[in-house]
Amino acid sequence: MTLNERTNPVDAGQAARTLVLTALFVLLVLYLAALIAPVEARAARLKDIASFSGVRTNELVGYGLVVGLAGTGDGTSSTFTMRSMSNMLEKMGVETNPDDLKPKNVAAVMVSAKMPVSAKPGSSLDITVSSLGDAKSLLGGVLLVTPLKGLDGRVYAVGQGSLTIGGFTVGGVAADAQKNIPTVGRIPNGAVVERSVPFKFNNQDHMTVNLDVRDFGTTMQVVNKINASMGGQFAKAKDISTIDLELPDRFRGDMVPLMASLEDLDISPDGKAKVVVDEKTGTVVLGQDVRLSRVAVAHGNLQIVVSETQQVSQPGPFSDGETVVTPQTDIQVQEQNNKLMLMEGATLQELVDGLNSIGATPRDLISIIRTLKAAGSLHAEVEVI
Repeated sequence: MTLNERTNPVDAGQAARTLVLTALFVLLVLYLAALIAPVEARAARLKDIASFSGVRTNELVGYGLVVGLAGTGDGTSSTFTMRSMSNMLEKMGVETNPDDLKPKNVAAVMVSAKMPVSAKPGSSLDITVSSLGDAKSLLGGVLLVTPLKGLDGRVYAVGQGSLTIGGFTVGGVAADAQKNIPTVGRIPNGAVVERSVPFKFNNQDHMTVNLDVRDFGTTMQVVNKINASMGGQFAKAKDISTIDLELPDRFRGDMVPLMASLEDLDISPDGKAKVVVDEKTGTVVLGQDVRLSRVAVAHGNLQIVVSETQQVSQPGPFSDGETVVTPQTDIQVQEQNNKLMLMEGATLQELVDGLNSIGATPRDLISIIRTLKAAGSLHAEVEVI
């Protein structure tokens, strides 16, 4: 080893100290950055919690026939199906007697669609086809030309096409099998718009914003955000969930840029603390703001099982005795011995953890929540669905 290849102990120690100090400095910077980083708020976009006037869908409905079914159509008891088939054939120049028709390959259906206000003639809509009679399945069927009308009785679209069914049904004499609902199908782009809604979106001078959240604080938050975004007092709250917006002159006739900016406003929705209980399924949903006052909770189940069995007493051999049946009763009593648990000012997580610690099932949670509400210790609205 030459002199130049030798390692200097002083330089090696200095390099090690520099490396340690650099690592400590990086960790300190990351720690300070985590402290000063803003906490992510529970924000939602305005378009996710509100609807705007002039932007809606219109319900369309029609009556039609689905043909081409493999014997799974309506039976002879569906007289309206036979009349519809007879009327359709007569319009095509075929004279028929409705009593002679057997519509096992045909099904009467209701056709529905949602038409947005922006739909123009020539655009397409998805349609839903639902059996109206006693058809077993619409699998493989084709919808014939069906006019779709609005509430005013006018035809706005015409539907036709092959159905897509998300299920099936098969069966025999002794058993059958079914997956999903085979009597409802969809036709993507199955309707063509023939008439548009007589409404001009850009001709509005006022707009109404309807909030899904019914809360005065959230409504005023939206009003302030809209006014700050537009640079003036253009928004005004009419009630707990309705905002009236006066459009500035610069946006009249060109509202799309304004709507694009309003839809992306960040709003932190608020509302009453609520507990939703679905007793049919045992589902309990607790809101984040649910709170408890000082309360002691004890919950236990008493279970008593009474079972009856029959014992047979046989006489001895070569005796004059008779065989007799003697009943025997067994009684079992089982009671859970859960401890008394004290809760005070609990948050949502603490409430859930506390109830889980005493072994509460979803059914038990429903009973406990109702009892807490009756005692005045649960500060939340309880809604049973």
